[in-house]
Amino acid sequence: MSRTPGDSTRCVNAVAQEGIPGSPLQAGPVFAAPYLLGEDERDDIDTYARASNPGWRALESALAALEHASAARVVGSGMSAITVALRSLTSPGGTVVVPSDGYYQVRLFASEFLALHGIDVHELSVAEFGDGSLERVLDSAGPGAIVLAETPSNPGLDTVDLRATADACRGAGALLLVDNTTATPLGQLPLDLGADVVVASGTKSLSGHSDLLFGYIAVADTELLPAIDRERLLSGTVLGPFETWLAHRSLGTAGLRFERQCANAFAVAEMLRAHPAVTGVRYPGLGTDPAHAVAARQMSRFGPLVTFRLSDREQVHRFVRAATLVAPATSFGGIHTTADRRARWGDAVPEGFVRLSCGIEDTPDLLADLDAALAVASASGPVSRA
Repeated sequence: MSRTPGDSTRCVNAVAQEGIPGSPLQAGPVFAAPYLLGEDERDDIDTYARASNPGWRALESALAALEHASAARVVGSGMSAITVALRSLTSPGGTVVVPSDGYYQVRLFASEFLALHGIDVHELSVAEFGDGSLERVLDSAGPGAIVLAETPSNPGLDTVDLRATADACRGAGALLLVDNTTATPLGQLPLDLGADVVVASGTKSLSGHSDLLFGYIAVADTELLPAIDRERLLSGTVLGPFETWLAHRSLGTAGLRFERQCANAFAVAEMLRAHPAVTGVRYPGLGTDPAHAVAARQMSRFGPLVTFRLSDREQVHRFVRAATLVAPATSFGGIHTTADRRARWGDAVPEGFVRLSCGIEDTPDLLADLDAALAVASASGPVSRA
């Protein structure tokens, strides 16, 4: 009887090397260098590393397999994935929809670059993706619009119904791009749900060790690739050779890491929900969460992020200082548990709003540390880790 492979099997298979006797199980880094040219002048695959190289091809093949994509392209960061995709697929006079409650730098790029180049920019919240607002924008825009959805949203962890959004986009002749950073292809497969393009930061859970930057674009239809390839080539927003190798090497353990991160996140969310010092706990995996119904239909795992609120800014700082297993950091998805007070970046959240990214620590240890840190944070007076 055949069965669908699990996430760790998918990850190991995605990075598997061809089984040639005498060759290594895992390829080493392929450094960017001048490439020898053939005499034919037409058949060279690699002529300049910014255009193509074997390291990229290995990583892109693995990412395409994980995303169930026809092809993938790597770039220098998650933000590069978004900007390359939007620049290559839009043109003056066109329409772009971006999330109003997603990653804030996407809104800045849309307003400070796309709008100034003659592109009509609309911002919609997750709620507006499902209340008819998107359809109204698409009706007025006409065919060729680009819709970027982020789900679960960052930092609110609300979910967009991707099947319904894909149907709306298809009916209007629009392309649907989905930022899959938070969920990863181990938690959600947007292309299987009808999306045209996935953009994501691999800096986070996929590479998972907080030691590199990289992003990628995955497409359902390879007809979109020439424009994406041209934009990557001319903009120079490329992934370095060592980062390429590190990312490819890290993918093999992504299934194991993500499984533990998600298990920790669920346990932490349940603990926080019952804690008297905490309010506003959000995690799509909780049955009581407002995003759960949509998340349960389209996600196989619910990610490493949990958000909650403490009373104010100072209580957040006391909590982080008191914790021994929580590091203050704004990136997420690594092996360490991290906390970020999102109001510092200008997100429309309360001063005490915390986005917690659960790492791979043993669950009882993490729960005990968070409980102890919250007890200290909710008490008055200065805090010391000593």
